[in-house]
Amino acid sequence: MSFDEEWSAARATAAANVSMRLNHVPVEPGGSGGGGSGSDLELNQDHIGAIGTEAYKLHTRLQTDGKHAATATGEAAGALTKESFVSGAALLRLNSVWESQVKTLVAACANISNGLNYSLSSHAKDEEQLHADFTTSAIDKYLK
Repeated sequence: MSFDEEWSAARATAAANVSMRLNHVPVEPGGSGGGGSGSDLELNQDHIGAIGTEAYKLHTRLQTDGKHAATATGEAAGALTKESFVSGAALLRLNSVWESQVKTLVAACANISNGLNYSLSSHAKDEEQLHADFTTSAIDKYLK
């Protein structure tokens, strides 16, 4: 499977598994907001975790698969340059650009994976703190 095919499949899988509901107030006829209760922001940890896992897998594969032709390319560039072909230097430049782009992709995948892990952890801590604050507040006493 080519990278483009794999990337398209990963995007399609991620898009199919994402859902979000935002807080809102239903609009009554006439344009004014109603008094109904809106939906809560939904953070589906399974979906976020799946995206983070895929980013980590891509990160791991890119670190090895993105470099598998480096030695052969360097040898070919050296052989072409030794025989006075201009394409040797061009191939060496191409390899350098490729390596730079792979490093950028690896870093981006790491940022996505780490960022999602941080978001899940941070959200869980925030939820715990809000729950603790609410259960000890005076408001909670009045609602019971």
